[in-house]
Amino acid sequence: MPPNTNETIFPCPFSKGYGIPAQQAWLLLKVFLGYRLILAGMFVALFYSYTDSSLLGTYDSKLFTYSSQSYLVLSIISVICIAWRLTGYTTQAQLLIFTDILILTLIMHASGGIGSGMGTLLAVSIAAGGLLIGGRCAMLFAALASLAVLTEQFVANYSHSFNSTSYANAGMLGAAFFTIALLSYILAKRSEQIFQLADQQKQTITKLEDLNKYIIQHLQSGIIIADKQQAIQMANQSALRLANLSKVPTKLGDISAYLAEAFQIWLSDPEQNIVLLQLPNQTEIHGRFMLLPTGHEFFYMIILEDIALYNQQVQQSKLASLGRLTASIAHEIRNPLGAISHAGQLLSENSLLSIQDQRLAEIIQTHSIRVNHIIEDILQLSKRTDSRREKIHLKPWLDNYLKNFTLEHSVDIDAFKPSCPAESLCALIDPGHLRQIMDNLCRNALKYGKPEVGPIVLRVFAIRHAPCIEIIDNGSGISRKHQIHLFEPFFTTSSSGTGLGLYISKELAELNQAKLSYYLTADNRSCFRLCLLNAEQTLIDI
Repeated sequence: MPPNTNETIFPCPFSKGYGIPAQQAWLLLKVFLGYRLILAGMFVALFYSYTDSSLLGTYDSKLFTYSSQSYLVLSIISVICIAWRLTGYTTQAQLLIFTDILILTLIMHASGGIGSGMGTLLAVSIAAGGLLIGGRCAMLFAALASLAVLTEQFVANYSHSFNSTSYANAGMLGAAFFTIALLSYILAKRSEQIFQLADQQKQTITKLEDLNKYIIQHLQSGIIIADKQQAIQMANQSALRLANLSKVPTKLGDISAYLAEAFQIWLSDPEQNIVLLQLPNQTEIHGRFMLLPTGHEFFYMIILEDIALYNQQVQQSKLASLGRLTASIAHEIRNPLGAISHAGQLLSENSLLSIQDQRLAEIIQTHSIRVNHIIEDILQLSKRTDSRREKIHLKPWLDNYLKNFTLEHSVDIDAFKPSCPAESLCALIDPGHLRQIMDNLCRNALKYGKPEVGPIVLRVFAIRHAPCIEIIDNGSGISRKHQIHLFEPFFTTSSSGTGLGLYISKELAELNQAKLSYYLTADNRSCFRLCLLNAEQTLIDI
């Protein structure tokens, strides 16, 4: 099996910290082995083809024949070992260099000694040793090659094999071996450092690319990349969610014909870079076109934004301004109201008052209390905090909420009937805001929903992967003309209500990108539906 390309090989046991990537190391080894095969083949072919005129094997043809043939056979065996990974990289590389030093020295001796020029071939092997293995092993190979050349000269001199021997040439060749080994080691070290730097930069680029993809895919804004022919190259999860699609479409027209038409108009008139889309799923989307020049090609980015996000920002600003205004008004009203209430209470304690005056004093007290409740509700608007959304498992949260609500309001737990699916849906909302919305809706259901007729149903379910809570009571329902004004401030059909409960609930829902609505069921029962964000669809808010 091919080695892991991320693996780092430390070939030489005497090296410290020197390492080359496995893929590069095996490639260099194959290149050197190819050189050996060519060299061995040339030795054999030239010897048999030009025996009379060739310098090959002039001193000892039998030794040259055995050496060159052994060189070729060993090279072929090495090809098999490398192809099937029968030996490790370090072992195979060391065997190649050692056999090169031995056999090339024998071939040099058989061809007439150092004067034949065959010794220069050892320089290639030493350089290969520095590149393939490196470290102190490169110096070891140079030392062995120098000793081999000097030994060959000593043997030739002792046996009087040649007319003359040259220890000076052998020494210079040995010095050249050490120089080549040092240079090849430095070159390999620099190559390793460059490769490691390139690998680090590659990993950094890969991480940044993965990070960019994650950020783009998890933006709340939809991102679509298309070319001039309107072919979609990429679309993130938010774009698919906004367009109510399960997979990336091929063309812009697959999302909306109006979007494709607006894109074509923008290409001819760059000023027309804004489009408002009304998709079949009733989602209103704000689109914007941008140019993305990349090298020799041009791509186009289409940013899709849910109008609900814009409404949420407007809602936060509106609530902040309204809160400051209502707080100042409420404080200004509370002081004279306290004086009126206190005066009415003292007046009612006067025993000389007639029955008619007593009745007037009671009216003052009753309406003072009602105005005070209105002021308290208004002050809640001024204390409104930004949404701090959390992931909430609705089934256990609803069970715990009903338990606390019935205890606080001294209500029988049987007055409510929770209905939740087997799997727990997860919503993304501020827990305090959800509790306040549920308090308003449940109190209204107890007050107007005729709990004595039957339990109030609290149903949890999902619509298009969005978790929803419904509060269904037994009331006779709200007329259509009143439904239009149901969530307006200070609108109420009750003589004792303030008309702010549903308005505050609606504002809190929009602050959390949720939707509170009212409708009549098939059997004319009142139903408030609160649709929340799905916590499983984690998005980055920008």
